[in-house]
Amino acid sequence: MFRFETPWALLGLLLPLLFFGWRRWRRRKRAAVAFSSLANARRVAPSWRLRFAWLPAALRLLAWCLLCFALARPQAGREQIHDASQGIAIQMVLDRSSSMSQEMEYDNRRMNRLEAVKSVFASFVFGDKDKKLPGRPNDLIGMITFARYPDTICPLTLGHAALRPFLEGIQLASIRSEDGTNIGDALALAAARLQTAEETLARQTRKDADSYKIKSKVIILLTDGENNCGKRSIAESAELAAKWGIKVYAIGVSGGHGANVISTLLGQFRVAANSAPFDTRPLQELAEKTGGLFRLATDSESLLAIYREIDQLERSEVESIRFVDYKEFFLPFAAAALALLSMQLLLSASVFRRIP
Repeated sequence: MFRFETPWALLGLLLPLLFFGWRRWRRRKRAAVAFSSLANARRVAPSWRLRFAWLPAALRLLAWCLLCFALARPQAGREQIHDASQGIAIQMVLDRSSSMSQEMEYDNRRMNRLEAVKSVFASFVFGDKDKKLPGRPNDLIGMITFARYPDTICPLTLGHAALRPFLEGIQLASIRSEDGTNIGDALALAAARLQTAEETLARQTRKDADSYKIKSKVIILLTDGENNCGKRSIAESAELAAKWGIKVYAIGVSGGHGANVISTLLGQFRVAANSAPFDTRPLQELAEKTGGLFRLATDSESLLAIYREIDQLERSEVESIRFVDYKEFFLPFAAAALALLSMQLLLSASVFRRIP
């Protein structure tokens, strides 16, 4: 598919025509100095310079046309695809606080909780037959991380290929001022993203918001601690999610032995630590209030089992839009215009130079 991003710039192609018409109109006026006859001048054989005197003006005109095409930003890409599919809108909310540095075993390897959770989530989204997870290719999926502050890592999207690099780039909070467990604000941000999912799709497809009804919206919250900072409590965010009809599936991670990361003036050090239990009642009340569920994962197997359970969620029909990558082609036009203008200036200043 070929298109112009700013087609109004093509109106500039009309300016040379208007200028040519104006010049013709001026030439119709009577000459200021009258000659009796031009017959002798016409019999003189013109030189090659006179024969090609039009060349600088032609180069200037062609350069102008190329610049108009460059300003119109020609692009090439595939057509947008609209397809009806079965799916839900899922917002993943992942704890990246320093307490997630505790280790657990996953795929016969020792890794911290954050890395294990990222691996399971990748299998949940992209599919893994060995782990009995078929994947979620037709779901709108977004990702939010939090420590002391929540951050939108990836907006809701069907382009799941974009999720992988964002997921791999998530790291533990290593700065003390950024560390903490702000579950309440992270939940509120996720709920707000899901609340406006239809409007986002409507803007992308340029149709009415009422044309897109996502009947099932889900937040998957994964944390290993209690809410200890932020403006909103878990209960306040639960009321917000329940008001908007958003289910919250809360997963608490506990158990295992590992290390805490301590930052000092001499660098970062790992200190052995045992996992301490935390109060899961707020997460249980959150799940109950929003119609979701709460599960406690003590190892990788129980974590996988929870994701398999979530994978059985009822699917609802939504109309989806797949993003299209367009390649810009303005640069060759702009470069050609610059070359022609340079050639025109060089010729006008040398071979076709005029003396007033």
